[in-house]
Amino acid sequence: MTALRSLAFNVAFFSWTALAMIVFLPVLLMPYSATYWFGRQWVRGCLWLLKHLVGLDHRVVGLEHARRGPAIYAAKHQSSWDTLIFALYLKLPAYVLKRELLFLPLFGLYLQKAGHIAVDRGAGASALKKMLAAARRRRDQGRDILIFPEGTRIAVGSHHPYQPGIAALYGQLDLPVVPVALNSGLYWGRRSFRKRPGTITLEFLPAIPPGLARRAFMAELEKRLEAASLRLAKVETVGASS
Repeated sequence: MTALRSLAFNVAFFSWTALAMIVFLPVLLMPYSATYWFGRQWVRGCLWLLKHLVGLDHRVVGLEHARRGPAIYAAKHQSSWDTLIFALYLKLPAYVLKRELLFLPLFGLYLQKAGHIAVDRGAGASALKKMLAAARRRRDQGRDILIFPEGTRIAVGSHHPYQPGIAALYGQLDLPVVPVALNSGLYWGRRSFRKRPGTITLEFLPAIPPGLARRAFMAELEKRLEAASLRLAKVETVGASS
């Protein structure tokens, strides 16, 4: 049954995405905020399909720690789900993403128009400088910035070194960093076809204020984010087995 539900979702997801990108083509001629309006409708459609075809829903904890002015959001990344959800809960978030996504047919045009921050991961120090310049522009527009500090999707319970991009953003933008824990990988795994029914938890943690030394900041971010994500994974696993 899980496989059939997952197949139904995949077919519906790609059909909905293709239809939406064609129907909303005119927003590419409008300000980037219009592109975000389209993006939120697309995300809502995707989440509706997940809920009704797979039985996968979500809940948000700690939303009071978000929406307090521009901030950097540093989130765990376990699933493709994570790339969808933040459009609904942050203020026009500019995602730090890999440059290759901009070359996806049509979808890449929407990403460019929305003003996301593309990083050429093979360009070294020059990529970091370009990322910071773009992030400053987004900050000056009053937008939130979202980054996955591990740089890639990581399986639940696994650990990957945090990349220097988050430290650079924190040190240069003078913004608080809000850690965001989640357990999406329990239900929609990394590169997994199967999606399990249940309820994903997304948890916004208290912000880390600007001004810490680099090493102290990285240690604090990692401590908070890893502990919260492990807690969410254990809680959900225990709940599922009880």
